[in-house]
Amino acid sequence: MGSYSNIFMDDVLTFPQPSFQLFQVFNTYGLMGNAALLHRYGFTELDNPYDIVNIDLDLVLEWSSSLFSGRHSRSRLSLWRKLGYSGCVSQNSEYFEISFDGNPQLELLILLYTVLLSEEDYMRLDLVLATSSNDGESTTAYSPKTGNFLLGEISEMSRDMLLTKSVCEALLSLADMRDSLYGTSSLDDDIKSLKKSNSITERKLYHSLVLRISERRIIKKLRTYTEESSNSLKGLHSRKRLKS
Repeated sequence: MGSYSNIFMDDVLTFPQPSFQLFQVFNTYGLMGNAALLHRYGFTELDNPYDIVNIDLDLVLEWSSSLFSGRHSRSRLSLWRKLGYSGCVSQNSEYFEISFDGNPQLELLILLYTVLLSEEDYMRLDLVLATSSNDGESTTAYSPKTGNFLLGEISEMSRDMLLTKSVCEALLSLADMRDSLYGTSSLDDDIKSLKKSNSITERKLYHSLVLRISERRIIKKLRTYTEESSNSLKGLHSRKRLKS
């Protein structure tokens, strides 16, 4: 009898040329979150580390419009785009991802920071962009008091500068708005419903609850992430006051 060889495939099964060997075939679904698994294959996995939560740009604009005028929201969004930023795009929808650990996408933090800029800093930053694009002159004299780092390349290392008190408050508001889309039942209610459901006889209900619970847990982690960032900011300000 011939020896076994292992072949791993993703979605499309391809076989080698016929030979005298016996091949053991494995199929993998790839590194997918539960939303993709449920949509493509009709099942989910408990505690899937590839799960994410999307926060639509429209939801961010709804939050902004609840605090500021429509003109303010549109102008800040325009400035954010002038700075070269955008969210993820799928089927004509723009959104931001929250990772399994509850970390918000960097572009979301930059947008929130931009929306919350003072009118003075917004005008100066907008002038910097307009001046630099028109004649290429040095724009140091026009740099805003805060937010001038937005003019450079922003990396993950810049998160601490972006996570101001106001941005943290915005993230918590967005977490509440996103969670409200699940209706009046709580996360604990959903967990109880999952325990009562049968993965065989109530397949659709079971897997939809797994996805729902996973997403709501990520939103909970986003709140924790934000609260910890806010507490770190308070501690930093307290140390500065003590030194002064």
